[in-house]
Amino acid sequence: MMTARQSLAVACFVIVALAGCTRKPNIPFAEYGDAYASKPDFADVEHRYPLTPEDLDKLTPSNLAKLTQEELDQVYARLTAGPVPDGPYEGSFFFADGGGAKRLAEVFGGVEGLAVRYKLEKLEAIGQALWKGKVFYRDERLLRNMIRDRRYLEPIIDDLDSIPEVEINGKNTRLLFPARLYCGQSLLDGRRESIVIDYAFSDEIDGYREKPDFLAGRRGLKVRDEIRMIRPGFYLGRAYLGRVFLLNFTLHSQDIADAEGNAGDQAGQTQQDCWPGTQRPDDRPLTAAREPA
Repeated sequence: MMTARQSLAVACFVIVALAGCTRKPNIPFAEYGDAYASKPDFADVEHRYPLTPEDLDKLTPSNLAKLTQEELDQVYARLTAGPVPDGPYEGSFFFADGGGAKRLAEVFGGVEGLAVRYKLEKLEAIGQALWKGKVFYRDERLLRNMIRDRRYLEPIIDDLDSIPEVEINGKNTRLLFPARLYCGQSLLDGRRESIVIDYAFSDEIDGYREKPDFLAGRRGLKVRDEIRMIRPGFYLGRAYLGRVFLLNFTLHSQDIADAEGNAGDQAGQTQQDCWPGTQRPDDRPLTAAREPA
């Protein structure tokens, strides 16, 4: 008979073969505690623990979802915006421990905290089924979101069949929730700009549909996203309701990744459409601002 350790090894091998035994990426982080005052200064993190191209190549959508919110914040703060994307990017979002909506579960604790966490898990499952990524229109500085599961749209859209479907990456997709693209100051890390995805005045964009597009705009949830590039074809994003941080997301284009190579190939030559600040990843920054808890 196999021992417990052998059984675990076999189970992990099977998981790797089927889906990947995802672990946290092996990259450096500054130490931190639970108290907000213990959070390290972003500039100091970047000075002492710069992310190398090899570090960036270790990051994937799956292993980023294993990080705590503070670790994700430290990753994001060490990135620059890179070029404004163009074309379709498959997306995935997640709630990380210690931040955003998931922090509510920690604040409540006990039975109430478990209830909040359960609801967030349901919301995450529904959201993943509904939202599949974003299509960027670089020249127009516009964006639309890819929606594929009609089950969740039928209760809020009376004439769903009137919304045309397009084929993206071999799948029928509806393009909803338009937004404008521009460079703007990050709400997390003000030392350099991020690519901002702004839904505030989406009702002025051609193709806007009052239902459901108003939900993301200034008369709805006031959604504001921002993204920075990990490597060509791969971006890490943050979603806000107003100025309140909600969740993290990733965007990935395999076509761009295949065409432009890995982070090491692009080291020192990445196009920057947004202001990278005077404190670039390869500089030695002095100060940084943190967003409030």
